Amino acid sequence: MTEAFAPAPFAGRDLLCRRGERLVFRHLDFDLAPGGVLLLRGPNGSGKSSLLRLMAGLLRPVRGELLWAGAPVAEEPEHHRRRLAFLGHLDALKPALTAAENLGFWCGPAAVAPALAALGIPHLASLPARLLSAGQRRRLALARIVARQAPLWLLDEPTNALDAEAEAMFAAALAAHRAKGGMAAIALHGGSGPPESAVLSLSLPSSGAFDEEEGFLVA
Repeated sequence: MTEAFAPAPFAGRDLLCRRGERLVFRHLDFDLAPGGVLLLRGPNGSGKSSLLRLMAGLLRPVRGELLWAGAPVAEEPEHHRRRLAFLGHLDALKPALTAAENLGFWCGPAAVAPALAALGIPHLASLPARLLSAGQRRRLALARIVARQAPLWLLDEPTNALDAEAEAMFAAALAAHRAKGGMAAIALHGGSGPPESAVLSLSLPSSGAFDEEEGFLVA
């Protein structure tokens, strides 16, 4: 479970990300205010997923810093992880556990029923995750995000495998999250984003140039 729900401004300043010897992005800034959504747009390989992982503390920037309420996230990384809910391309479900057990494992038993209802899957509570369809697994993964009650959602292509009904339920859950001050950074390759969202456009770095400032080849 997360600590008390306490949204605050979240920002990145002069971020540089490198994966191996490849420059992903540099000189990147972002701002995310309580109640806001930041859409990450760009082609495959432009760094959307890497930026989400960096925001979550799963990657460290080569340069620059993340700030929460003006304070460097790097000073209290574990505290930062407790204030966020992260969803990557994988659903992060334990296949042998039921839908309810998966949510209970991550978020505690009290959060299970409301989260299942928010994504329209209370009837799947007793089914093992291995028996769920791709769309049902994605609904369950999103139910985990809702159940976390974290002020910051970091979501990588969250509507993959969802039908129109599930997309509408996710949109309603996100709107409820924003209404109480919650924030979200969402990577989207295509499709329309939530209303009143800021957009951060990422592009592929230029190739074949040696960056004297950073000291490596831009791949």
